[in-house]
Amino acid sequence: MAASSDIGGEADAIDGLPLPREQTGVIGHDAAARTLVEAYAGGRMHHAWLITGPKGIGKATLAYRFARYALSHPDPAQAPTDGPAAIDRIDPRVDAQVARGAHPNVMHLSRPLADDGKRFKTVLTVDEVRRAAAFFGNSAGGRGYRIAIVDAADDMNVNAANALLKMLEEPPDRAMFLVLCHAPGRLLPTIRSRCRRLGLDPLGEADLAAALSSLGLAVEPGDRARLARLAEGSVRKAVECLSGDGLELAAAFDALTGDLPRLDRRALHRFADAAAGRKGRDELPLVGEFARNWLSAQVRARAGEGARAAMPFADAHARVETLLAETEGINLDRKQAVLDIVQCLADSLRG
Repeated sequence: MAASSDIGGEADAIDGLPLPREQTGVIGHDAAARTLVEAYAGGRMHHAWLITGPKGIGKATLAYRFARYALSHPDPAQAPTDGPAAIDRIDPRVDAQVARGAHPNVMHLSRPLADDGKRFKTVLTVDEVRRAAAFFGNSAGGRGYRIAIVDAADDMNVNAANALLKMLEEPPDRAMFLVLCHAPGRLLPTIRSRCRRLGLDPLGEADLAAALSSLGLAVEPGDRARLARLAEGSVRKAVECLSGDGLELAAAFDALTGDLPRLDRRALHRFADAAAGRKGRDELPLVGEFARNWLSAQVRARAGEGARAAMPFADAHARVETLLAETEGINLDRKQAVLDIVQCLADSLRG
């Protein structure tokens, strides 16, 4: 079995929802799916693909879907290419094996469990990446490619990145790397240069709604526009908003920031109590997303005013990221972090 251990689930899994390898279809990325299918069936398959786009838009789901397709049709010359649905023409046995993480020709490289077995490591380690060398060194199970899905390259430390680069520079025969990346600009240029890039766009509002519906998640009509704005085309962000008090917090955040730089202190403390887990759920990461989105919107609104106009918001962004990292890293008080984040936003408008 080539998949990572499932003892503690998988890194970045969302409780109660299917993993990407368990998904039964891809929503909203027909052009990207067609690119992969045509390259494979046309004999132009690059050994490494860098699949890029924001977190949560379906990169892993597409990678697994294409892996099913390639393994279902080991002879590329016989693989179907008839329209967007071609990628879904798969062998049921392959489908079931991949869904279980049990296909011998598929390896999933992600952040491994920590030594205590209770959490996941914060990085994709070099030891995890080196597992791929043994995987590619073994005889493939049956015909076809051996496929390594790197999920996500953003999580690699320096040693892991260098280990991956070495394999990309000297790829084994019949090896395929599907390298998922949220922010490709942060990858080693040498890794980027060894891959064919395939960019995915955030999901549109209709596709986002369809993806949520496929997961059995209903959205009230009055909440759809706000959710689409908050999610920015990411199913993961949308689910996070729906699974807690995300939409209520978003409405409170909008009310707070609508009057900036003036702050309603009572409303701010109510918001901070809710976001900091006083009701049993820690929503600090979501507040971080709200703040990033707000700062990005301020920069866009001043796009024609030059770099100086954007500087206060860039400084605030750096401060917000520091607050989030320090609060998480050394377990600082979450309510105070929320208060400080909103204060940063107010200060950014004062210049």
